Amino acid sequence: MMFKFSKTSQDKLNTCHPDLIRLMEVALKTSPMDFSIICGHRGEKEQNEAVKAGTSKLDYPHGKHNKLPSLAVDIAPYPIDWNDLQRFADLAKHIKKTANNLDISIWWGGDWRALKDFPHYELLSW
Repeated sequence: MMFKFSKTSQDKLNTCHPDLIRLMEVALKTSPMDFSIICGHRGEKEQNEAVKAGTSKLDYPHGKHNKLPSLAVDIAPYPIDWNDLQRFADLAKHIKKTANNLDISIWWGGDWRALKDFPHYELLSW
């Protein structure tokens, strides 16, 4: 089955670095599951809210989401179930394999030691 981003997901993705756009578009075309773009670029207000909510540790403008274009993207398997971490891990395996095939160096937030951020992917080369 071939999935397609919604307009909302595509608009969020379009705020990201071209390497992340290419990665997510190729990954979706070859994905065993549908996924949504949750966040690309994050402005000062959104970043401060993320820190306050405990979903980010970096104050604005130090997060990779705060750059323009964004050097990070948050995605989630669709339909979204925030408690189904296995689906996030399965999606991450596919995203990391696709990134490797495209020679794009990324870091998945689910691999972090401290704050686990299962929707988060960021470019390493920037």
